[in-house]
Amino acid sequence: MKKFRKVLDGLTTSSPANPGGSPACGSAAGTPSTAPTPRELEIQETLMSEHFQICKTVRHGVPYQPTALAFDPVQKILAIGSRSGGVRLLGRPGVDCHCQHESGAAVLQLQFLINEGALVTACADDTLHLWNLRQRRPAILHSLKFNRERITFCHLPFQSKWLYVGTERGNTHIVNIESFILSGYVIMWNKALEFCNTHPYLCFHYLLFFCFESGTIVMWDLRAKRTDFRIYYDEAIHSASWHHEGRQFMCSHSDGSLSMWNLRNTAKPFQVTFPHGKTQRDGRKESCKPILKVEYKTSRNSSEAFVVFSGGLSYDKAGRRPTLTIMHGKAITVLEMDYPIVDFLLLCETPYINEVQEPYAVVVLLEKDFVVVDLTQSNFPIFENPYPMDIHESPVTCTAYFADCPPDIIPVLYSIGAKHKKTGYSHKEWPVSGGTWTVGSQTYPEIIITGHADGSIKFWDATAITLQMLYKLKTSKVFEKPKSGDVGRSAELVEEDPYAVQMISWCPQSRILCVVGISAHVILYRFSKHDAMDLMDQLLLYCEMEDVISPSDTENTPSFSDPSGHSPQPQPPSPRSNTPDSMRDSIPCLKVKDRMIRMPPGYQAELVVQLLWVDGEPPQQITSLDLNSAYGLLALGNCNGLTVVDYLQKTILLCMSTLELYGSADPFQRLTRSPRKNRQSTSGTHAPCVSESHECSNAVCFFVTKLKLSLPTDLKTDLGTVENSFSRSRSSSVSSIDRETKEAVTTLQFAESYGHKSDTLPTPCLWVGTSLGLVLIIPMSIPTDEQERLEDPVTVAPTGTVLMLKGSILRIGFLDCGGALINSPYEVWRDQHAPDHPDRPRKRKLVNFSPSSSQEASGDGHLAVVCSERQAKVFFMPSQACLYVHNITESSFVLRADVVSVCNSVCLACFCANGHIMTLSLPSLRPLLDVNYLPLTDMRIARTFCFTNGGQALYLCSPTEIQRITYSQEMCDNLQEMLGELFTPIETPEAQNRGFLKGFFGGNAQTFDREELFGEAAAGKASRSLAQHIPGQGGMEGMKAAAGGVVGELARARIALDERGQRLGELEERTALMMTSAETFSKHAHELMLKCKDKKWYQF
Repeated sequence: MKKFRKVLDGLTTSSPANPGGSPACGSAAGTPSTAPTPRELEIQETLMSEHFQICKTVRHGVPYQPTALAFDPVQKILAIGSRSGGVRLLGRPGVDCHCQHESGAAVLQLQFLINEGALVTACADDTLHLWNLRQRRPAILHSLKFNRERITFCHLPFQSKWLYVGTERGNTHIVNIESFILSGYVIMWNKALEFCNTHPYLCFHYLLFFCFESGTIVMWDLRAKRTDFRIYYDEAIHSASWHHEGRQFMCSHSDGSLSMWNLRNTAKPFQVTFPHGKTQRDGRKESCKPILKVEYKTSRNSSEAFVVFSGGLSYDKAGRRPTLTIMHGKAITVLEMDYPIVDFLLLCETPYINEVQEPYAVVVLLEKDFVVVDLTQSNFPIFENPYPMDIHESPVTCTAYFADCPPDIIPVLYSIGAKHKKTGYSHKEWPVSGGTWTVGSQTYPEIIITGHADGSIKFWDATAITLQMLYKLKTSKVFEKPKSGDVGRSAELVEEDPYAVQMISWCPQSRILCVVGISAHVILYRFSKHDAMDLMDQLLLYCEMEDVISPSDTENTPSFSDPSGHSPQPQPPSPRSNTPDSMRDSIPCLKVKDRMIRMPPGYQAELVVQLLWVDGEPPQQITSLDLNSAYGLLALGNCNGLTVVDYLQKTILLCMSTLELYGSADPFQRLTRSPRKNRQSTSGTHAPCVSESHECSNAVCFFVTKLKLSLPTDLKTDLGTVENSFSRSRSSSVSSIDRETKEAVTTLQFAESYGHKSDTLPTPCLWVGTSLGLVLIIPMSIPTDEQERLEDPVTVAPTGTVLMLKGSILRIGFLDCGGALINSPYEVWRDQHAPDHPDRPRKRKLVNFSPSSSQEASGDGHLAVVCSERQAKVFFMPSQACLYVHNITESSFVLRADVVSVCNSVCLACFCANGHIMTLSLPSLRPLLDVNYLPLTDMRIARTFCFTNGGQALYLCSPTEIQRITYSQEMCDNLQEMLGELFTPIETPEAQNRGFLKGFFGGNAQTFDREELFGEAAAGKASRSLAQHIPGQGGMEGMKAAAGGVVGELARARIALDERGQRLGELEERTALMMTSAETFSKHAHELMLKCKDKKWYQF
C-alpha cells in the first residue's frame, strides 16, 4: 500500500463562490472528478462486494403486542407469539431466537411438540405452521391453510401425532402432525351441540373434552362418534382445567366465579366460589370482572392444590391494576401487575397430565413485560429476568452503538450498576433453562446506549449477541422538580417529557458523556468510582431574534450584515418587564439545582448548558453535538448557529449564527434586514461566563427566529400515509431543511486537520456541516501544557473555508494517506475524585493530539470524507481538492451515514429513507452493497438507526424491541456459531406406574392415536377445499443441515419420519402392489406345490 509522497505544487481549486463544486459533482460513482488530484495517489482498496451481506442477528426486548405463550416442560424452552406474526423462542441466557411469519398475521396460539424439537403456530389468517427447532435458525416445515373456517383453538396431547383444531363454526378437525394433512375424521357442531366457538381441551382414552364459550361442556366419544354427555351452565366459560386424576375439573366464568365439577354428577357443579366477591347486605355476591383463565394443579408435598387465575376482581374500585391470584389452600395471594395480563402458564415437573403436576413457577406474559413467579416460596417472589425485557421502561428516544470498546469499561460499569439493582428476587436459578450456548471465538466488547423519554440513559453490554444492562443514569436529577406554576415554561416547548434525551455523545476512552435534552439543554458527565459532594456549573445562552433577507427571494434566510465573521460581544440579559410575555424572558426551560448535592459513584454531572427564552419564545432545540476530551471542548448547534464551549474553563469560546461563520465567503450572499447595533469583534477570545452562583455573568447571544420545519417532497412521496412527521428539531439528520428556512448546523466533528490551504501541519479544527450542504472549517489554537490549558484562553478563528455538497450534511470522517481511518484525539480516563497520590500525580494523558510535532508524518496531508443526504465526496486536505464524488440517491435521501471499519478496512455505510442499505468503498466511493432491506414505515426507525464498526447496526423495530443486524459477510458466516442451540437431546421422562388408571387419561398416545380412528383407511380423506397444504421452504434442507450437528442421530430419525409422512400416498400404493404381488406369488406357489406333490425327484 503506497502513501502520498508529495503534493503537486500550486494545486488549483475551485473559487470560493463554488467551493468544491467542480464539474464532477454529477459524475458516476467511483470516478475521479475533474478537480486537481494529488500526484501518485495509489491506495489499494481491499473491500469487495463479496465482503458484504445483510442479515438479522438477534432481537432484544419483550415482544411487542404479545398474543400467545407456550412452554416445553422437557426442553424447558419458552415461546411467545405476537400480533405482528413474530415468534420469540427463549431458553437459558444466550439462547434467544426470533422467527417471523411471512404473512405477518397475528399468532393466536402456540403448541410445542414436547421434546420433539418442533412447534405448531396457529395464525389469524387461519393457517397452521409447523416449525423445525432442531436448527439454530428455525424454519417452517409445513403449513396448512384453512379456506372455509376460522381457527379458534388448538390442542396437542403429549406424545400424540394428532392435533385437534377447533373452529369458529363449532367444528373440530384433526391434523396429522407428521404429514400435516387433515384427517377425514371431523366432529361437526350439529352433532356435538347447537352452539359454536369450540375449544377442544383434553383427550381421554377415546373421549374428547370440549368447552364452548356459551357455557356448554361436551364429552365426545371418539370411537362411537357421539356425545357421551353434555353440561349446560348459565354463565359463559372462559377456560377449564383438569385435576390430574381425571375425575374433576374447574371452569372460570364471566361473572368472576370458579365452578368445580365431578364426572359422577354432571347435573350441577359441586362447588361455586367467588374468590374476590364480597357478600352484600342482601346476601348476594357483588359483581366481579371475568376470570379469563384458570390453572388447577396438584402438589406432592401438600394435599392442597394450586389454583392460579387472572382477573376476577370486583368492580368496586376503578383504576385497579391487573392482578394474578394464587390460591393455595386457604391462603389467597394477589399479585398486582404493571400491565394487562395476556396469558400465563404454570411450569410443572412432569409433562404427563395424569400425574401429580408439582408446579414450581408461573410464567406471566404481560402486554409490555414478562415475569416468572416462584411458587416454591410462600411469599411468591419473582425471578430476576436474564433477558432485557425493560428496554421500554420509558420510551426509547435515541440510541448509540459502540463496538470494540476498551476492555475495562464493561466491568467498571457493571460494578457500579450492580450496587443499584433491585433486591427481593428469588434465589433459585432461572427456570427457563433450555438450549445450549457458548461464547463464540470472535467476540469483542460492545456497548449499546439508549436514551429515554423520562431523561434516563441505560448502558447495555451487547457483547456476543447478548444484552445485559450495566448501568442506569437519570439526567432529571440534575434539575429541580418543577413547581405547579413553573410547569408551563417547559410545557410549551414539549407537551410532555421535558427531560427526554435527544442525542448522546460518549467517549469510551475518557469516559466522558454528553447528553442533549429536548428542553434545549446539554449535560456533561464525568465518570468516577468515588462519590462526591459538588455544585454543578451552569452556562446560559441568551437568545435574540433577528431576521435576514436573501437577494434571490423575499423569504427570510439566516444572515447578518457583519462580514468579518467574528462573534458578537456577549451582552447581559435585559431586565424583565412586567408584561406576560417578558416574564419568561432570559430563563431556561428547566431549573438546575443550585446547591451542593451528593453524587454517587458513576457518572457525575459537571456542566449544564441551557438555551434561554427570548421575547416569550422558547429556544430552538439542539440539532448537532460533538465532544472532544483531548481538546476539552464541546460544540453544539441548532437551526440558528453554533456554540463552542470550553468545559475545562467553563467558558464559551464561540457563539455565532451560521452566516457569520462564512464571513465574505457566503455562497448565497444573504443580508441582514435589521442589523444589531454596537457589534464588537471578539474573535480569538473567550468570554468568561461563570459567576459565583455558577450561572452566566455574561449571557451569550445565540440567535433565534421562528421557524417552520417542513417535510421534503422526497420524503412525502416515500412515506405516503405515515402518520408521524419528520422534524429537524427532533433529529439532526432525519430530513432536509428547505432553503426557504434558516440554515441549521446538522453535524459537527472535531479533528486534527487543516484550516487553510496554505497550512503545512494539521492543527485542532472543528468541521461544521449545515442543512444547505455546506461544510465550514474552523481552526483552533489550544495550549498543549496542562497548566496553560486551564489558564490560557483557547482561540477560535473561523476562516470562511467552505466546501459544498448536495443535501444536508450528515457525517464527516477522515482517512490517512494509506486509506486507514483517523481516530479523533482523546484523553485517557482519570478519576478526578480519587485520592491524591504523591508519587503518581494525576496528569492529563492525551492520545493522537497534535501530530504536528512530526514533520514527516504530517506533511502528506489526509483525506476528508463528507456525506450528505444526496451525495458523498472525498476531499484532499489541505488543498481542499475534490478527489471523488458519488451521487448516493436521487429518488430518496440518506437518513444515517457513518465511516466504519469492516474486515480490516474502511467503508462508508448509508441507510436511506426508501429502506436501502448501501456501502461505498473509501476513498474511491465505489458501490459495494445496495440492498432494499427495510422500508421506512415508522419514524422510530429513522430516529434510532445507527451503524458501528465490525459491520453491525441496530434500530428500534418496535416500541419495545431492538433489532441488531450485520452487513458483513464474515459475521453472517459466523452467525451459526454465535447463536444458541434451541434443541438438545434429552430423554423423555418415564411415566409413573398408575395401576389400573394407566393409559386411561392422556398419557399413552398408543391407546387413542390409532389409524383405525383417524387414518385414511377408516376416516377417509378430508375435502380438498377445506384446507390447503403448503410445503415449507426450510423443510428438508434445514433438517438435513441440522442432522450433521450435535443432535445428528435424533435429527436423522426426524428426517426419516417427515419423509415418510410426505410420501404416505406413494407408500400406500406400493404396499398395495406388494400385497397383490404377494397374493399372486402365493397362488402360483400353491399351484406349483400341488402339481409337483406326487412326483419323484427323478421326474423333475
